[in-house]
Amino acid sequence: MRKNLLCQELFKKINICGDSQSLSRRQERFRINCTLTKSLSNNSYFFFFNCVCLMPETVSPCLEEVSEEALKERINLRKVTAAVDMYDQLLQAGTAVSMETTHDLLDLICLYCDRNPVQEGGPQTENTVSDFMKTTWKEGNNAERIFNLLPEKDTRCYSALIRGMVMHGAYAKAFSMYTDLLNNRLTADVHIFNALISATPDVREKYERWELITDLLNQMSQQKVQPNLLTFNSVLKALRTCGTFPKSQALQTLNEMKAVGIGTCVLSPGNSGKDLELAYKVQSLVEVGENWRMLGDSYQSSIYYGRFFNLLCLMEHVDVVLKWYRRLIPSLYYPNPQGLKDLLQALDTDSRLDLLPTIWKDIRSLGHDNKLDVVEEVLTLMAREKHSPEVQESFAQCALDVKSVFDGESGRPSLNWSTSALSHITSLFLRANKTQQAWKMLQLFKSNNRVPPDWLMDDFLSVCRTDGSAQGAVDLVQLSAAFCLPATAQLAKRTVAEFDLTEEQR
Repeated sequence: MRKNLLCQELFKKINICGDSQSLSRRQERFRINCTLTKSLSNNSYFFFFNCVCLMPETVSPCLEEVSEEALKERINLRKVTAAVDMYDQLLQAGTAVSMETTHDLLDLICLYCDRNPVQEGGPQTENTVSDFMKTTWKEGNNAERIFNLLPEKDTRCYSALIRGMVMHGAYAKAFSMYTDLLNNRLTADVHIFNALISATPDVREKYERWELITDLLNQMSQQKVQPNLLTFNSVLKALRTCGTFPKSQALQTLNEMKAVGIGTCVLSPGNSGKDLELAYKVQSLVEVGENWRMLGDSYQSSIYYGRFFNLLCLMEHVDVVLKWYRRLIPSLYYPNPQGLKDLLQALDTDSRLDLLPTIWKDIRSLGHDNKLDVVEEVLTLMAREKHSPEVQESFAQCALDVKSVFDGESGRPSLNWSTSALSHITSLFLRANKTQQAWKMLQLFKSNNRVPPDWLMDDFLSVCRTDGSAQGAVDLVQLSAAFCLPATAQLAKRTVAEFDLTEEQR
């Protein structure tokens, strides 16, 4: 009953000052979107984002006087610029704004990264959601300015900015803001920790990430902040980027979830089954007659199918996911980068990483081979652990094609080489016995001002030993010395002990 009343109240709000579009059709679209959103996410940011997509095409504020009520109205209508202007007018008039309204204003600005969202009647593309997620946080934006003007700042204010910074790519700044919160003797909330944990892959190298995650979890315990489902989901997602030991840590994380009573929420087939069953019922409704029109335009339809596909990737076996993948893409749903990463995670969950080269071809045909996060996700999964010789050969061929994207051979702007991309491709060449190509990759580290990690140099030396290449081992030690790697001494020691060297080589 409470959820029904909430939906009714939300619908009343989004229909304020609207046009004469059919009420029944708008309500039906609202039900479908709310139903699927409920199945997929408990994150209030995205529930709000999905609901407001159903607002009337023309929405104008009704209150013109300078007042806090007028500010609230502009916040509810997602008028970011107008809300900021009204806030400034209130301050200039000497009118204090309540902390609750200030919280809502900061949430709005941080969610949309200090710009007005695209309205239904505005220009939209199938990549609008992706573009929204990739908006870059700008130094000194209105959120930071308003935050700095506040005479007193509470945890809720910090929470809005930290989540906004993480959402829009200012990861290091989010951690700096968290340090400022601690310096002001405040405690964080669960939303702050969830955001920081999800940002760990972007502020630490692969083998340093778990240490940072552990530190954040310890701080949660010290500050007596209770983790929620999103906390553990963020940990599990970050673990997949932590190198060669994520599985053992993932089991430990699941045990911790059970210990705090969250494990049943994730592991119970009843709860998961109900969400999935509900999503299938919604989809079956969409497929009847012309009900698909209730999804709205291509932008709203993309949101719907994106969330449906996300749920499939989370809940279904990969074979079922692939069936829907072929059915929906690209005729009904042109996936954004997040949709492709959901598919990659489904392959990983059901141990079907052998299909990665096939999915990579789809990624290229869909034009997402210029999305660095997607490309690096493919490379990370292929390089994470060893496979059969046949699979390693397939991976090496795929890595060669990925390399062409970084080299700009496709005629499109090339991607910038990262240390992880160089390391993964080099490792994949080594495992497929393509030593010469691996050597060429090492030269790319130098030309791109990147430093190879110690583990890669160790793997390279092991390949030299297998090939019986003493000169290769010597060349590797010299290259390590040129990079001033801390592991140079250990490599030299191994080379002397494991290879028959000439006096000149010694």
